Amino acid sequence: MIWRLEAMNASGLEGTVLGTLVMPYCSGMGNLIFAFVLATKGGPGAEVLTNCLVNNVTNLTLLIGLPTLIWGMNGEADGKSKASKKQQQKVNQERRINRLSMLLTLTAVLFFTGAVWALARRGRVDFFDGLVLVGLFLFWQCFHVFDVLKGQVRANKSFSWMLPVDLALLALGAYVIYLSTDWLVDWISKIHTGFISAKYLGWLSGWLMVVPNGLLAFYYARRGNPEVVYTSQVGDGHICIPLCIGIYALYRPIQAPPFFQTGLMILLAAAVLHFAAIAIFGRLPRLIGWLLTAAYGVFLYTGLIK
Repeated sequence: MIWRLEAMNASGLEGTVLGTLVMPYCSGMGNLIFAFVLATKGGPGAEVLTNCLVNNVTNLTLLIGLPTLIWGMNGEADGKSKASKKQQQKVNQERRINRLSMLLTLTAVLFFTGAVWALARRGRVDFFDGLVLVGLFLFWQCFHVFDVLKGQVRANKSFSWMLPVDLALLALGAYVIYLSTDWLVDWISKIHTGFISAKYLGWLSGWLMVVPNGLLAFYYARRGNPEVVYTSQVGDGHICIPLCIGIYALYRPIQAPPFFQTGLMILLAAAVLHFAAIAIFGRLPRLIGWLLTAAYGVFLYTGLIK
């Protein structure tokens, strides 16, 4: 996955484009297929909601907080003093554009999460609620596709001829994820005792499916690309909320789990904290990294222990 993402980056796709349009489907494909498999097999919708909450809260707290504590999230390039004034102006302009893109993506998190909260206020999400959620996601993706196309026209550039090949390789990977997810769901569903059992299917699948996204987050954080870390984590969350929930609801209604409201509140609070940090400081201070990591501990306590 990283191999082809690097190739796309080298061919002219900017970090925020990768994080918004490409990486979410790579890292969030497992969640999407999990929702589809449970929907077609008649699995419990509460496990889909649990999977989505575990995925999104982990993305916005732990997988951004830990890289911030280790490497920082300021995005400052090494050796910038050696760059010419014109080059430095270009770098600063790109950094401001990335900052605005991150703020826009975080704003979408607030709207999508708020929409799920409003639609599920009765404790369930039905078919028409699912239509609304899927429609919101498709509108968001269309907005970014046209934004990328406008950028290509302004820069007088075209996409690489390798782009269809890259997408085909990602599609092949998605099929492998489908096979493995289908097998895992069947295997776990037959176990009824212990922590690794059907009782915790949503939690276990949520943790399993944030692993690839976590690898991407640590990889790009170490490389000094915070905009990719941010947009990949937040963009992956868009796959779960609203798309995964919407797809399952198109098949059958979803009953919300007991900790659903608490999980949404933690998710909304984390998004507001990120938005404030980026808007005020232009980066994520290490202190907020500690707060995000602690918030994940609260989420685990509320959902698993309490």
